[in-house]
Amino acid sequence: MAKESMLKFVSKPQAYPQKRTAKLRAEDFAEIADRYAPQAAADQASRCSQCGVPYCSVHCPLHNHIPDWLRLTAEGRLREAYELSNLTSTMPEICGRICPQDRLCEGNCVIEFSGHDAVTIGSVEKYITDTAWEEGWVEPIEVGPSRGQSVGIIGAGPGGLTTAEYLRVGGYDIHVYDRYDRMGGLLTYGIPGFKLEKDVVMRRIKRLEDSGIVFHANFEVGRDASLDALRAKHDAVLIATGVYKARDIKTPGIGLEGIVPALDYLTASNRKGFGDAVPAFDNGALNAEGKDVVVIGGGDTAMDCVRTAVRQGAKSVKCLYRRDRENMPGSQREVANAEEEGVEFVWLSGPKGFDGDGRVERVHVSKMRLGAPDASGRRAPENDPEGDFTLNADLVITALGFEAEELPVLFGAPDLGVTRWGTIRVDHATQMTNLDGVFAIGDIVRGASLVVWAIRDGRDVTQHMHKWLQAKANAAKVAA
Repeated sequence: MAKESMLKFVSKPQAYPQKRTAKLRAEDFAEIADRYAPQAAADQASRCSQCGVPYCSVHCPLHNHIPDWLRLTAEGRLREAYELSNLTSTMPEICGRICPQDRLCEGNCVIEFSGHDAVTIGSVEKYITDTAWEEGWVEPIEVGPSRGQSVGIIGAGPGGLTTAEYLRVGGYDIHVYDRYDRMGGLLTYGIPGFKLEKDVVMRRIKRLEDSGIVFHANFEVGRDASLDALRAKHDAVLIATGVYKARDIKTPGIGLEGIVPALDYLTASNRKGFGDAVPAFDNGALNAEGKDVVVIGGGDTAMDCVRTAVRQGAKSVKCLYRRDRENMPGSQREVANAEEEGVEFVWLSGPKGFDGDGRVERVHVSKMRLGAPDASGRRAPENDPEGDFTLNADLVITALGFEAEELPVLFGAPDLGVTRWGTIRVDHATQMTNLDGVFAIGDIVRGASLVVWAIRDGRDVTQHMHKWLQAKANAAKVAA
């Protein structure tokens, strides 16, 4: 059966779900493509070569059983495909939407190397779990017998939510603390709806809430309780805050009005999507409508910003990036989507300064050229003095990456160990910090990274926390 249903990459061409036209999709924040029809999903899954060494799984941070659930999809055994994908991922339909598959699973597909175009893994993954939700196959979390121990999780992003789910299954009482009024972290407020519609995130949150996990919204550690207070309240604590501090740009004129960090801009837009009152959007400060917009950066956050500006009705949208297309860190698919929607990329360019009468009106741009490779292996940009130019801009969005906030100061925990980059220092064998019973995962340990890596960290730390909590419970019994 498996041989008959698979290995069809020669006879069936690669086909992603049909995207709406650029003109139509630029009018709203809905996802740009629907999911597959059942036969189309089966056809695309059947292209998998079922290779002996599945590089797609090897290069997936979660090591998802990709060839297996592709085979089950091709055979029409969709519920089994869902159950298998759910074994390794707490958010398969979210990863199917936002993972950079072109750099991970699909970019390492064996048939891609043979010249037949990769299997459309992410789109099939999205199809499987969206169907599971519709069919009622996504069951409530089955909570184990109570252990009489509680865990406090700081940060309701993908890493913290993953650990919350697994530990709740293990019978622990879970309290999640987050500074925002909605859970989900960057899934909720950082990623635009055209990549990840918010009801997809909210239904995951509700499933966790229905399991008895307690969410504490608008809660800032250091303001509402110190880290020590949470340690006293809970048997163990997990720090999964992510990194939210915008990387600085030291350029003349940076203090002018109209130059805003990417996350402020994206959060305002997402809040409007929820129907919230957002004064900074309503007064025009964080709204691109009718403006000449310049976004600085070349990662996926920059792509989110340029595509959001298009949907807000910007007069023009340009993206400045100091390297060329081949050396940019963002997804090439996102670049292609942005270009289709009218974004102009100004490659090999960086801001030299900003000027205007109180608020930004112009960006002075230095032309760049690529020199020798740097430590990352990419060719390092250097100034090309012959090519400087100026762009008009009413709104400049800086998307140069994120750094760690000063958590020891914010949390009132001066003893919390951090690296020279401000990320939390952990024992990588256990994910525990230098504070007993305090663990840390995700971007606050790794630095800015991918959602899928946060989920992986959340899954991995569960066993370390469980082992530590068991030892604590056993020690308490002996002492009694």
